[in-house]
Amino acid sequence: MNIFVLDSFDNQNLNIVSKFIIFFISYLSNVYSSIAGGGAGLIQLPALIIFGLPYYKALAAHKIATVALGIGGSIRNYKNLKKNYFIIFQLLIFGIPGVILGTFIVALISNEYLYLLLGIFTIVLGIYSFIKPNLGIISIQKKIGLFTYLKFNLISFIIGILNGSISSGTGLLITILLINTFGLDFLSSISITFLTVGIFWNAAGAIALSKIGNLPLNILSILILGSFLGGFSGAHLSNLKGNKFIKKLFTCLCFLIGLTLLVKFLFFLLSNT
Repeated sequence: MNIFVLDSFDNQNLNIVSKFIIFFISYLSNVYSSIAGGGAGLIQLPALIIFGLPYYKALAAHKIATVALGIGGSIRNYKNLKKNYFIIFQLLIFGIPGVILGTFIVALISNEYLYLLLGIFTIVLGIYSFIKPNLGIISIQKKIGLFTYLKFNLISFIIGILNGSISSGTGLLITILLINTFGLDFLSSISITFLTVGIFWNAAGAIALSKIGNLPLNILSILILGSFLGGFSGAHLSNLKGNKFIKKLFTCLCFLIGLTLLVKFLFFLLSNT
C-alpha cells in the first residue's frame, strides 16, 4: 500500500486570502463538530471540493485533518474517558474494519445513494433527539447483556463503512449509539467519539485512501491547524456549557446534515434526468 505523497495544491500557490478562508472554514466547522459530536465534514469536505480537489483527495485530506480534531478534543476531554475503556476497545476493533471496507466500497457504488440513506437516518436521529428531552442529559446505569454488545458492535461496523465512504455525520451516529446503548451523557459520548472516530477511524480511512496518490501539503497543513484548534476550542466550550447546550446543537446539526445530504441526492437525480 502506498503512503501519501504530500505535494502542493495542484502545483499552485494559494494566496493569503485563500489560506485564511480555508483556515476559517476548518476552524469553525470543527468547533461546531467538537461541541455536537460530529459533522465537520458537512462544511469542510464540500469546501475542499469547491477549492478544486477531486472527491477522493478531498475525503482523504478531510480525514487527516479530522484526526487533528480528535486529538484536540481528546486532550481537553480526556477526563471523560474514564471507566469507558472497554467501550473504546470495541469501537476500535469492530469499527476500523468497517472504515477500511467503506473506502473500497466508495469506488464501487454511487455516493448519491449513500447520501440518501444517511440523510434520512440523520434526520430521524434529529427527530428522536428532539422528542426525547432527557436524552443524554445525565448518565444512566444500564445492565448490558451479550446481545446488546453484539448489536452495538454490528452497528459500529456498519457506521464504520459509512465513515469510510461518506464521512459526513458518522460521528453523530456513534454519539447517539453510545447514549442509547450504554446510557452515557452527551459529554462522555462525544469524548469517546473524539478518540475513536476522530483519531483512529479517520486515520485508518486516510491510510486506506492512500491509493489516490498526492495530497496538497499547503492546504493540508492549514486544515490540520484549524481542526486541532477548533477541536480544542469546541471541547472547552462544551465543558463550560454542559449537556443541555450540546444536545441542542446536536439536534440542530442532525437536521442540517440530513437536509444537506438529501439536497445532494436531489441534485444528482436532476442532473441525470
